[in-house]
Amino acid sequence: MNQHRFVVDLNVGRLAKWLRVLGYDTVFPRHADDKELVRIALREGRLLVTRDAGFSLRRAVRQGQMRVVQILDQDLNGQLRQLVRELGLEIKNGFSRCLVCNEPLHSVAKENVADRLPPYVYQNQSEFVECPQCCRLYWRGTHWSAMCSQIEQYREVS
Repeated sequence: MNQHRFVVDLNVGRLAKWLRVLGYDTVFPRHADDKELVRIALREGRLLVTRDAGFSLRRAVRQGQMRVVQILDQDLNGQLRQLVRELGLEIKNGFSRCLVCNEPLHSVAKENVADRLPPYVYQNQSEFVECPQCCRLYWRGTHWSAMCSQIEQYREVS
């Protein structure tokens, strides 16, 4: 089980998806202001990820009540490398959370989702996972292969 839980600021929003790909519990409240981000981090024990240096000046951070990682790079790859390096993220529970709503995914039998699959996918795939919240289906298609290659780059950094 991954120990880090994140709340991601809008200014590094693309990180939210990739932290979920890596298997980390990551909330991304798109319309939250700075005060709300702090409230979420404190209430849920989450690490705040942001490019905003002002967060490190907040009382909750100075008093050690919450942690903030200030992202330095503008490039997504550099941002992920920074998180892997600074936090020692383990990249072993990938593809276990919904990329849309962050819920843990559950295996589902192919015959139970046959009516929701394109014919080609039904013929060529055998394993499926589903989000219990939004009912989105995932399988190991071409996007999965590309994401695995991307993850390997971060694994090499750690």
